[in-house]
Amino acid sequence: MSTLWQKMTQEEIKKKIFGALDNNVDYVKETILGLPASYLDDKVFNQDASFLKNSPFMSTLVHNPNHIGCHTLGKSEHFFAGTHVIEREVIEMCAVDILKGEPNQQDGYIASGGTESNMQAVWIFRNYFMQKHGAKREEVAILCSEDSHYSFDKAANILAVGIQKIKVDTDTRKISEETVLEAIKEAQAKEFKYFIVIGNMMTTMFGSVDNIDTYISAFEKTGLPHKIHIDGAYGGFYYPFTENTGRLTFENEHITSFTLDAHKMAQAPYGTGIFLIRKDYIQYANTSSASYVEGEDFTMIGSRSGANAIAVWMILMKNGPFGWQEKVYILQKRTRWMCKELKALGIEFYSHPQSNIITIKSGSLSAEIATEFGLVPDNHRNPKWFKIVIMDHVTIEKLMPLISRIKESQKTV
Repeated sequence: MSTLWQKMTQEEIKKKIFGALDNNVDYVKETILGLPASYLDDKVFNQDASFLKNSPFMSTLVHNPNHIGCHTLGKSEHFFAGTHVIEREVIEMCAVDILKGEPNQQDGYIASGGTESNMQAVWIFRNYFMQKHGAKREEVAILCSEDSHYSFDKAANILAVGIQKIKVDTDTRKISEETVLEAIKEAQAKEFKYFIVIGNMMTTMFGSVDNIDTYISAFEKTGLPHKIHIDGAYGGFYYPFTENTGRLTFENEHITSFTLDAHKMAQAPYGTGIFLIRKDYIQYANTSSASYVEGEDFTMIGSRSGANAIAVWMILMKNGPFGWQEKVYILQKRTRWMCKELKALGIEFYSHPQSNIITIKSGSLSAEIATEFGLVPDNHRNPKWFKIVIMDHVTIEKLMPLISRIKESQKTV
């Protein structure tokens, strides 16, 4: 375990962030002529506002640090060295304290979201197979379940690799070794030989979690070259605090990379994803032609706002690891309460035991009620499911009116 993730007071947080900003470039006091950057436009954004003195995140937005590149590799743009340290700490906390990696054995960066992070993984592994194994691009395919996020379809399109979907059980949302082997066989018939395997740590629609050993067993039987990426865009800040077997962590030697999204369960500003990967892999995404960038660029997006990294760091430090555990515990209790109420009403639904998502079959709930309470459908044109996500603001007091409304509707049938 690292010693980075420790609860801090607001004053300690302010001191750390303002100290980091002091170690970044000062466009006013220093003679900086070569950067195509500056503070936010002071004709629009008042840099002398008194509240900025007590607002490290807003101050970071105004200071506008560029976090281009990957700062876990060593050399980065020295103009923003202060806040780059904060991003490195965030990556280390997520990789070590949350996902049980060994200290200093993972690379990563704050991405624009889960979609970019997932695409980064596919990009790296595509290049890995092509450079390390001599694969042809058209021989590489993504292998994922039907419930996997649409970002993998997007990645297959943009990166020009194949994609093969695995069937899931309608009621349990599980994959089986049989369906995995069937999907592999279908992919081989299309002449795919190298596989980027996606394991889900709480899917977006169902909160379902793939049994990673199902994938591992299937590929042990086939002997086919593959790399495993875990999409924890939704579950990365939730599931590790409810389930601790280590199978969906860096302790599992079969897993190479992870996606987390801080703008979901961590409540960071939108545009805050996290990409994590074991050492010696991110190099396969190096763009050496970015020679004017100190340290070059290993990321898909290039220039990034340092404020997003500051936001994640502040959120984690304000809560601390035990505060985070309590947060998840409360959400788990609320979710199980809601499941109990729905079951008593005979409502058909799916909810993974370690998830805060409840997905109700459309046959058990009218579209009118779903719209009234802001439930999200799996398909806006022809919904088969509606989901409830138990977030911090979704208290039992807000869930009770939905239960009452369902009871009313059942009386009128």
